[in-house]
Amino acid sequence: MDIRSFRFPDLKRILSDIQEEPFRANQVFEWLWKRHVVDFDLMTNLSKSLREKLKKDFPILPLHIDRSLESRDGTVKYSFSTHDDHLVEGVLIPSGKRMTACISTQIGCPLKCSFCATGQIRFKRNLSAGEILDQFSLINEEAIRRYDRKLTQMVLMGMGEPLLNYENVMTAIDNITDRMGCDFSPRRITLSTAGIITMIRRLADDNFRFELAISLHSASEEKRNSIMPLNRSNPLPGLSSAIDYFCKKTGTRITYEYLMLKDFNDQIRDAEELASFCKVSPCKINLISYNQVPGVSYTGSDHRRMKQFMEYLENKNLVVTMRTSRGDDIAAACGQLAGSADAPGKT
Repeated sequence: MDIRSFRFPDLKRILSDIQEEPFRANQVFEWLWKRHVVDFDLMTNLSKSLREKLKKDFPILPLHIDRSLESRDGTVKYSFSTHDDHLVEGVLIPSGKRMTACISTQIGCPLKCSFCATGQIRFKRNLSAGEILDQFSLINEEAIRRYDRKLTQMVLMGMGEPLLNYENVMTAIDNITDRMGCDFSPRRITLSTAGIITMIRRLADDNFRFELAISLHSASEEKRNSIMPLNRSNPLPGLSSAIDYFCKKTGTRITYEYLMLKDFNDQIRDAEELASFCKVSPCKINLISYNQVPGVSYTGSDHRRMKQFMEYLENKNLVVTMRTSRGDDIAAACGQLAGSADAPGKT
């Protein structure tokens, strides 16, 4: 198992079991999570015997940048190669003072949402905590190289459903936010889920303090069932209850992601249903223009319809943002990641 799959307490126990002094755990953890070193031989303050033990029992299986594509708006999509010859995508999004990394958590996605490019490809496996770190660290290095600025935000909104890879995702977040690790503020991290009820409750019980976004896309049971098969086993009443539980336990405000699909979920009746659903807790709503996916029949709502929808929600005293697509010309926008980097514009 990749040594980066462990939290710090587990790493301390592992090194204690092989009769190493406790301070060695601090050194190893810092090399892995703060310095992003993926070769034990470069960990120069460790003894050669310890390095050999670690190499033998705990391999490091890093991602590598296979290729990149740059959008006309400055967004950059990265295709990362894994040790077992898969590809997974992540995105660097520069916007004003923000420098955001959009991170994947799975290779493919088992949820099969009908509007999403990732849902159209075969699910292969979960990403390890180390592979999630690699995306964060490599994209941060790229942000510095291209824009002379470090990452300010991380969003777990790439390929896959984060809450179906719970242990690896939480280990990665724990270690990225650890003061001995990347020391990245949890308040600058947003995890997006399609709405897995039991795992939202577990998040609350485990007291994680990052931002939580729900990919809602419809507050109609019938419509959500038709575009998100997950909703059949995680229906809206149960999701509403889990959100209420999460907000009361953590004191955080939920964000709802809402893709605007022309003539499907963009009518005033849909806005009424959304406003009613949002009464469960303090929230904000992101209205997202749909980005075309090859082979999928949905198209995005026009600006006029989106503005009417937004105004209705604002008149209900809801906080609403109309989110602009970034990187749609290189298939890097919301819902377009599919584990390939074959659009024009390779850099």
